[in-house]
Amino acid sequence: MANPWDVGSAVLLASLGFEALATTSSGFAASLGRLDGSVTADEALDHVRAIVDATDLPVSSDLENGFSDDPAAVAATVARAVEAGVAGCSIEDATGRADAPLYDTARAADRVAAAAAAAHDGGVGVVLTARAENHLYGVDDLADTIARLQAYQEAGADVLYAPGLSRLEDIRRLVENVDRPVNVLARPRAPTVGALAAAGVSRISVGGAFAFAALGAVVEASRQLLAEGTYGFFDQAATGSSAARAAFGP
Repeated sequence: MANPWDVGSAVLLASLGFEALATTSSGFAASLGRLDGSVTADEALDHVRAIVDATDLPVSSDLENGFSDDPAAVAATVARAVEAGVAGCSIEDATGRADAPLYDTARAADRVAAAAAAAHDGGVGVVLTARAENHLYGVDDLADTIARLQAYQEAGADVLYAPGLSRLEDIRRLVENVDRPVNVLARPRAPTVGALAAAGVSRISVGGAFAFAALGAVVEASRQLLAEGTYGFFDQAATGSSAARAAFGP
């Protein structure tokens, strides 16, 4: 499942053969010249509506922590995403506060339960992904991650996700200890797609990696132009231009 950061990247990724898309909070924030965690609920929901309208593919919305500590407010955010036409959405258990970066498990499960009720309201069938953020915040405690995801499963989550896990043995242990499909974040040291599939992983996403790969290409092209005064970046630009014409044309 690829993660576009704007309408153009959504259309391009759809043209390349992906069958589902998901927004990325970090990639979208970067497109606004900001860091992850700085986007408002209104901005995120306007963004996901634009991505939903850009292609015919199902779209999952990265709703960060629901933009509130309060479960009822989280449910309201999810309801707005459902109204925007998403096929799925995700809620994380990170607070956004440096002094206490993660909600305690019981509080986080209450938030997942509220989100699940909104996602499943009226039989719409929007897929709710619950995220355990331990490994993005330096809490390398697999047992706690599994316990959190088991609690979110019981609270009504449809998919479970622990971004930051990279070791195949840890991922396999997680899959074996939950009863919901597991999503894994592609990372530099993560196992290949084939190895993850063999371990029972159901879905793989890339987060902001594609967005930052695009920015990285701009950085390298800029360094070449500024430092060397040469234009070798036009080889890569030609590839992008050709893909854009194919994706954006009639």
